[in-house]
Amino acid sequence: MTYEETLEYIHTVNWQFCKPGLERIRELCKGLKNPEKSLKFIHVAGTNGKGSFCSMLSTVLTKAGYKTGLYTSPYIKCFNERMAINGEMISNDELVEITKKVKIVADKMEDKPTEFELVTAIALEYFKRNKCDYVVFECGLGGRLDSTNIVENVELSVITGISLDHTSILGNTISEIAKEKAGIIKDNIPCLWCGNNKEAKNVIEQTAKYRHSPLCFSDHSEIKIKETSLNGTTLDYKDFKNIKINLLGVYQPLNCANVLEAITILRKNGLKIDDKAVYDGMSSAAWHARFERILDTPLVIFDGAHNPEGILASVDSIKHYFGDKKVYVLTGVMKDKDYSFMARKISEASKKVFTITPDNPRALDAGEYCEVYKSLGIEAYSFSCVEDGLTFALREAQKDGYALFCLGSLYMYSQITDIIEKSFSI
Repeated sequence: MTYEETLEYIHTVNWQFCKPGLERIRELCKGLKNPEKSLKFIHVAGTNGKGSFCSMLSTVLTKAGYKTGLYTSPYIKCFNERMAINGEMISNDELVEITKKVKIVADKMEDKPTEFELVTAIALEYFKRNKCDYVVFECGLGGRLDSTNIVENVELSVITGISLDHTSILGNTISEIAKEKAGIIKDNIPCLWCGNNKEAKNVIEQTAKYRHSPLCFSDHSEIKIKETSLNGTTLDYKDFKNIKINLLGVYQPLNCANVLEAITILRKNGLKIDDKAVYDGMSSAAWHARFERILDTPLVIFDGAHNPEGILASVDSIKHYFGDKKVYVLTGVMKDKDYSFMARKISEASKKVFTITPDNPRALDAGEYCEVYKSLGIEAYSFSCVEDGLTFALREAQKDGYALFCLGSLYMYSQITDIIEKSFSI
């Protein structure tokens, strides 16, 4: 198999009609001699904030001298991003080699694994082969029946927060979704709850009590912002003073505090993480496509917020950094999202909106999305492709002296950054 054939094999697996459950991933891992059993994990679930949390924590553990695996989804520009060790993503050759091995097992299974199950198994084999000390393991969807929940040697379970998303799969209420996320809580293993929803908290407390899991909490009232700008934020959290993070967005101090709380728990459990590793790791952590500054002139910021809670946070961030000054917004969304609500929130901070149709079968038509903004009294323009919309929006932003925000879908990131790199030679 070539690298291209490997990706084709992974992506052509049909997952939509598979029954949820852990039976397939267990069978797949058993055929690989259970690579997960030789690894230690920090398992992370939640509706929003998982990626930033995982990036910061894995960087700190790497700075502390541990060989640290990181498993995240979805990828932004390159499939290999989904699994990395000490900040270096898997090589093409190793991905091909491991996928060949996994394919042999998968092809023999009567109930074929899903794409995510295949990728999870590949990642586990990758981390085992490279003898990782710890793996920061992000759930794909939910928790209880997510294929990442095959792991047993968990040092800490983390639930970053819970809101309504993927309701057709996880449930229509916060309690139902919380029950699925709480499925990652393990017997006698500490769990960190980072959210603020009381309904979700009740479910997680009940599950933790049943599992005899010590439940810990982030205390966001302990966050003291010392300085914040589009160059980053300096903050105090409990005994951690003058922590610098370069990740932007008003929600990143919350994610930072959650990571610092996790570090405190891991230290109590015996992990040696010195203060230098904490400061160096937090300041050097990067997480693409989340309120990321991708161009300075004109100022362009990309935020892949793709659900109502994410859009709320993004709009709050725009207001935080720009005050009463409006911005220009380039946006495209999936039609299965609450795009009417998202448009109302985005309109609060927008002077002009440029809608595009993301390159995805689930995408909402740009013309239909544009009409929503016009009905809200916003000057709006629609474009059938990303390149036309971005080219026009960039020209307007530069001419009028406005910042341009790209919001609504992670699927736009690769195209947008490629176009900007080509146009501005960065």
